Amino acid sequence: MNLLNYIKDQTTYETRLKIRYKLRSIKALFYRSNLDKLATIHKTDKNKYHFYTQHYQNHFKPYRHKKINLLEIGVGGYENPLSGGQSLRMWKSFFPFAKIFSLDIYDKSFLQERRIKIYKGSQIDCDFLESIYDEAGLFDIIIDDGSHINEHVIRSFEFLFPKLKIGGIYAIEDTQTSYWEDYGGTSKDFNSKGTIYHYFKSLIDSLNHEEFILDNYEKSYYDKHIISMHFYHNMIFIYKGENNEPSNFLKNNKRKNG
Repeated sequence: MNLLNYIKDQTTYETRLKIRYKLRSIKALFYRSNLDKLATIHKTDKNKYHFYTQHYQNHFKPYRHKKINLLEIGVGGYENPLSGGQSLRMWKSFFPFAKIFSLDIYDKSFLQERRIKIYKGSQIDCDFLESIYDEAGLFDIIIDDGSHINEHVIRSFEFLFPKLKIGGIYAIEDTQTSYWEDYGGTSKDFNSKGTIYHYFKSLIDSLNHEEFILDNYEKSYYDKHIISMHFYHNMIFIYKGENNEPSNFLKNNKRKNG
């Protein structure tokens, strides 16, 4: 009997999983700045299947060595309590000083590690989300890789975007469901209310609210705090900040007409 077979016979499947994850994390130490390589090591599908890591590398690089709070909606592995967590371990390797929080509709507590905390609940349960916020505090990065149901994506954003720090980033994956009827989307009417892209395209106007020629216009929360939006194939990044740049044109016009 060789050593590997002996270890297999003497340990539980759960223990072998933990050892496997630990060995991957050790290997990942040699590639900590390369998110694409980390995705491969930790077996997440965010790179070769979805092509997301190239964008995450670009947008998240400034946060690498900061003490941040990161929340990812969705652990993966569906109902299997021992499956999932690949991207959480990837984030843990990429952000060595981060606290990683996650939530899933199924119990994924087995997958918790040092610096990885997982909660069980729905991404549209506001009381549940509030309880996570009460424990974790404001987030620097929020990633929605949850149900991908259009209504869920929008409702989660509306609750969680205010829980994002100024200077933070909110990322949404798999936005192609905006076109899929089974998820509440449509490919027939791109201006259909309630779809992911109709909702987030409308927020582009918030970026430019200073240009509105409207008397007594009241700024929304998004007017005040969305400073940029980046749309890619199947994903969106929303940057939070103080959106207070004045309109040079309207300001100058007021001076001339004043």
